[in-house]
Amino acid sequence: MLLALILAYLFPAEERVNLFFFAGRVLVYVLLVFWGVKFIVTPMETNYVGAHFMHLINLPFHEAGHLVFSPLGRFMTVLGGSLGQLLMPLICAGAFLFYNQNPFGASVALWWFAESLMDLAPYINDARDLQLTLLGGVTGQEVEGHDWEYLLTNLGWLKYDHTLAHAAYNIGILVMGDHPNR
Repeated sequence: MLLALILAYLFPAEERVNLFFFAGRVLVYVLLVFWGVKFIVTPMETNYVGAHFMHLINLPFHEAGHLVFSPLGRFMTVLGGSLGQLLMPLICAGAFLFYNQNPFGASVALWWFAESLMDLAPYINDARDLQLTLLGGVTGQEVEGHDWEYLLTNLGWLKYDHTLAHAAYNIGILVMGDHPNR
């Protein structure tokens, strides 16, 4: 009984379906499926996800995360960039689902979360190599400031950078691959 009430609240049935909105949602889903397939079948090492325009959407939330988490010390300031990049799509998904009762919007935000996780993977993967071009057009070898080198070094996990990167990428694939056929 309680579960039925919760599901009815989170996933309300629309009394009237506006054909224009329905067609728009179908178009968005089709685009996300095709785009997602491209992300999924392209190896992480190519950094296709990081070279895509969605990276420019993720970047401000990554940088803002550093600032938001800065009162919590150096480690959390550095980790805050990645947390900010991942939390924003989840916050949007929660807002769409719980405040607007809009499962469509929540599913698009969940797709964004998966893409954002896949976007972080090449950065994690680069923690030892330090070859990835960072903000400012320099690499981690040229300047100090590679988030994941700092984080993994401090945890004593630097040798696991590739494993953690593939885990992040594969979790993104699972979340994205599960979309929108729930």
